[in-house]
Amino acid sequence: MLFYMTLLLLGLAAGACSGLVGIGGGVIIVPALVLGFGFSQQMAQGTTLALMVLPIGILGALEYSRHGYVDLKVAALIGLGFILGSLFGAKLAVVPPTLLLKRIFGGTLLLIGLKMLLAI
Repeated sequence: MLFYMTLLLLGLAAGACSGLVGIGGGVIIVPALVLGFGFSQQMAQGTTLALMVLPIGILGALEYSRHGYVDLKVAALIGLGFILGSLFGAKLAVVPPTLLLKRIFGGTLLLIGLKMLLAI
């Protein structure tokens, strides 16, 4: 029971971060599943993609839209690209060893974090 409650709290935290600053699956859920739940990098990434199948961002998107902060054309184009890109990325992600994939993931987060911190 505690395991399931912890997963629900993880989802709540990721959802809140997603709604607040636009981060969630890749930055919150994947590391939490790997570091906190013992998932392999591939299992964490696959699980995160699976949870995005449902329209999880719909309520947050509606709230942003109410305030004029949604561009539906841009969202639709990125969404289409995301669908195709996630298939391509998933085919690539199952090939390398888990350690290499973890290092690629961590390096990507590090570079993005440095870019954001150093932005003026």
